Amino acid sequence: MTDTTVHSSAAGPCAAAHRSPYVGYARMDELHDLQDPRTGSPFELSFILLSQVKELLFRMVHLEVDQARAQLRADRAGDACGALSRATRTQRVLISCWESMNGMPVDEFLTFRDVLGEASGTQSFMYRRLEFALGNKNPALTRPEDLRLYPELRAELDSPSLYDEALRFLRREGLPVPADALDRDVTRTHRADERIEQVWAQVYRDPAAHPAAYRLAEHLLEVAYQFSHWRAAHLLVVERMLGGKRGSGGTDGAAWLREINEHRFFPELWTMRTLL
Repeated sequence: MTDTTVHSSAAGPCAAAHRSPYVGYARMDELHDLQDPRTGSPFELSFILLSQVKELLFRMVHLEVDQARAQLRADRAGDACGALSRATRTQRVLISCWESMNGMPVDEFLTFRDVLGEASGTQSFMYRRLEFALGNKNPALTRPEDLRLYPELRAELDSPSLYDEALRFLRREGLPVPADALDRDVTRTHRADERIEQVWAQVYRDPAAHPAAYRLAEHLLEVAYQFSHWRAAHLLVVERMLGGKRGSGGTDGAAWLREINEHRFFPELWTMRTLL
């Protein structure tokens, strides 16, 4: 097998000085120097490229989620919904990454899997930052050294989540969100609350009376749906590639993914449908 890595900046500073404005603006030559396969398998290079693409897409989704939070704090629900709509478009691209990964023959994956060592996608600080922003704040799933190395991850853990801001917005809209559900430790994962379930049910029983809250609910649920879709696709690809093997980084592989697949962001938006 041949190593297909591109070393576009290997020519040195002279080449960099003459690069096109597009390459210079986005630093594309440096981008293509970031891959460093440890075997000669072209599939390893594909694996690295897809991993890096997903990392950048996590950042794009987080950017929009963060924008949505800011807009909700300013009571601009329409703009928040616009940001969430853009987030779901990017989430669909993330899901399609699993289709590319799914095309890798299992025997080819096994030729380089050992070089991953303790590396695992679960260690992605940007993925964890996105989960924190959406409300799944489980510090046990994050290495303490990551919280020290990445101050933005620590800041996200300490900040109200998107769902916290959504519930605060509902309260300002005059809906009966309990005060104690808002005045809580934001470093902890939100737990399902029947009283909040009733608030969302009130919105859905009369959407014309609560148009902003109703539209926000639909956009929040779509973000949660796409995230669960991503997790489900991840599980299927792992089962196809690894069967019942343990995952890299010490996880239980498919068994761990099945467990996390049961998690839902914004839980009352799912369960309140039983009440309607």
